[in-house]
Amino acid sequence: MQEFLENINWGIIAPLFFIQGLLLIFAILDWAKADNFRGPKWMWFCIIVFINIVGPVVYFLFGRRRN
Repeated sequence: MQEFLENINWGIIAPLFFIQGLLLIFAILDWAKADNFRGPKWMWFCIIVFINIVGPVVYFLFGRRRN
């Protein structure tokens, strides 16, 4: 396990973690403020939180209804 962690290129992985964190934060903040959704609100929360990187993107593309 130690050898595996030493061989990881953190220059590539760290920005992905950062992007995931930003997407997650922005999606949850938007979800909390929004009133209109395509589907139940709880379902979109689960998608945002449990599906890494793709979940927040799917929410922004398909989950919220624009006026």
